[in-house]
Amino acid sequence: MKIGCIGTGAMGGAIMRAVCKKYDVSQIKVTDKNTQMGKAFAQETGAVFVETNKEVLDCDFIFLAVKPQFLGQVFDEIGKDIPKSAVVISMAAGVKIEKLEAWAPKARFIRMMPNVCAQIGQAMTAISYNDNIMQEEAELAKEILSTAGKVEIVPEKLMDCVTAVSGSGPAFVFMFIEAMADAAVRCGMPRSQAYTYAAQTVYGSAGMVMESDKNPAALKDMVCSPAGTTIEGVAALEENGFRNAVIKAVTAACNRSVELGK
Repeated sequence: MKIGCIGTGAMGGAIMRAVCKKYDVSQIKVTDKNTQMGKAFAQETGAVFVETNKEVLDCDFIFLAVKPQFLGQVFDEIGKDIPKSAVVISMAAGVKIEKLEAWAPKARFIRMMPNVCAQIGQAMTAISYNDNIMQEEAELAKEILSTAGKVEIVPEKLMDCVTAVSGSGPAFVFMFIEAMADAAVRCGMPRSQAYTYAAQTVYGSAGMVMESDKNPAALKDMVCSPAGTTIEGVAALEENGFRNAVIKAVTAACNRSVELGK
């Protein structure tokens, strides 16, 4: 199986680094308009760097790690030459399969939305596809992407929501960790220690949500003792609109994803 990737930036690079750890790197081709970046990635991972986008078209799976605004340029170059045997996997935020097919009518597409946590093999990735993708191909795509974390198949109508929750979500979580650390410093903890305590608390709490049969509200109630410290903090969060702010942030990101797809 040959795997190709157009673009080795933050997201494409993170996904392909994970892929290179599991699959035969001699069968993995990468290219980038920033030749220096692409060559550096190939040297780091052992993948094969090629000079042009057309040189990845003999691959079975072709990843498009290109920002939405540059997709048109890429398809102007390769759109007519993509073979029907290949499966093209696009990670461009907001760009629907229908629009991808309009650029390259002969090509078959899987749409994916990963997140930055792919850099440590803990991504949450969603994929969608149409009937022209065989089940076996979809399972192979899931297998490839599972090298970078958890993968689920979702209806394409949920992709804007996925973009907002798991695609943009890490930035919101990083802000929460930073705020927790700032509060710890305010209360007297050294900065480096504050980041460790805040980050490990989020990491462990997320693990409990994933592994427990209890929902987050029930887990929160477990920590809130009557007249205790935690319920005072929860009341302060509610007083300052914490949950409403998170809901608005995710909704704003979702709306922006819709706009990018137009």
